[in-house]
Amino acid sequence: MKFQTTSYHFDLLKDNDRVSSFFEAISQYDSSTDLAYDLGCGSGVLSYFLKDKFDEVISIEIDSDASKCASNNLEKFENVTVINEDVLNHDFTKKADLIVCEMMDTALIDEEEVQVLNHARNFLKENGEIIPKAIVNIAELVHMQRHYIHWDENASYEILSDSINYSKINMMEEINPNFEKNIEFKVNKNHIANGIKITTVTILNDDVVCGPTPMFNPPLLVPIDEINVKCNDLINVKLKYIMGQGIETIETKIL
Repeated sequence: MKFQTTSYHFDLLKDNDRVSSFFEAISQYDSSTDLAYDLGCGSGVLSYFLKDKFDEVISIEIDSDASKCASNNLEKFENVTVINEDVLNHDFTKKADLIVCEMMDTALIDEEEVQVLNHARNFLKENGEIIPKAIVNIAELVHMQRHYIHWDENASYEILSDSINYSKINMMEEINPNFEKNIEFKVNKNHIANGIKITTVTILNDDVVCGPTPMFNPPLLVPIDEINVKCNDLINVKLKYIMGQGIETIETKIL
């Protein structure tokens, strides 16, 4: 099937690892199939995957151009309804068996996944499920050439520490968007440290895990104050941000 898309969603569709991971997770879903919500549905590709499994699919998209594309792509399927609206303003009237919400970003900082799920989770059945199920955030101490916040595409940096799994977020639970943690890095190389690299791994279900891809949670490089480090040093950094409120909320401090 050919899909109408915006230019941005066309790039998302070309990310085969991202699309195939969600397809596999939806295909493996084996619980009740009365109703699924696709929140932030974009051009509707995940709703397309859901349509053959569920009696009813409600797809909500805030962007009018993307919503129009989704409506055109899914108009032949009587069990799919596309709504052009902010999920946070939508008047939910039914509880779903499954919520799919791919409003993802590295560490959930720059998209409203947390706010949307904290709202929509009230309209999930008692035994309902959410895709994705969880994320794991990983941090590494780095020396980077560009001393400002940026994603790692075409970036030059050197990793100076072991990887630290600094947080895991369960999408089924209420999520506090205000994040703050002191992270201790063990240095494995003599250098000047001036940043941390944040990598997010997405757990779609118990069997499907998707690491970063070019269009799905690309690693984020965040500056810290420069500090000379030696192998086996322990460097403590306070990392603070507000999920869903943008990368401008990120703060770091060497302790």
